[in-house]
Amino acid sequence: MKASAELGSNLQSVLVDLIELHVQGKQAHWSVVGKNFRDLHLQLDEIIDDARIFTDELAERMRALDALPDGRTETVTKTTHLPRFPAGEVDTTETVGLVTALLTATVDNIREIHEAVDEEDPASADILNGFIVKLEQYIWMVSAEGRKPRKPTTKDSTRPVGKA
Repeated sequence: MKASAELGSNLQSVLVDLIELHVQGKQAHWSVVGKNFRDLHLQLDEIIDDARIFTDELAERMRALDALPDGRTETVTKTTHLPRFPAGEVDTTETVGLVTALLTATVDNIREIHEAVDEEDPASADILNGFIVKLEQYIWMVSAEGRKPRKPTTKDSTRPVGKA
């Protein structure tokens, strides 16, 4: 199968975001300071490692479809959907919010192009599904660091209705 221009463009869009996620994740990893530093520092390593793996998997899929991935710095900088990570040291609390925003922007872009990818190439859409699952897990795990527990309500009960 040979990718259409639209499929190649959609996959390229995800590729640059994954590259940017890796680079900005590394920046966050190097500049985070504060309470729970070590846990967040190590968690960022996991995210960075997966972003690199996802980048390579997607670029190789693009090549299998005869599309040409472009991971050059200028391309990534001009076309990424991700917000910029600030310079200097960043407190862990702020880092949690910033990294959550990076992850969310990455997932939002994947979801935006997913249907079009699925119509042309379900195999590529399956790869993207795997990325979404893992990145959304990271969104939950990172954002939980800055959350306060919810007060339980009757709607939050996990017990089946009508069972004691």
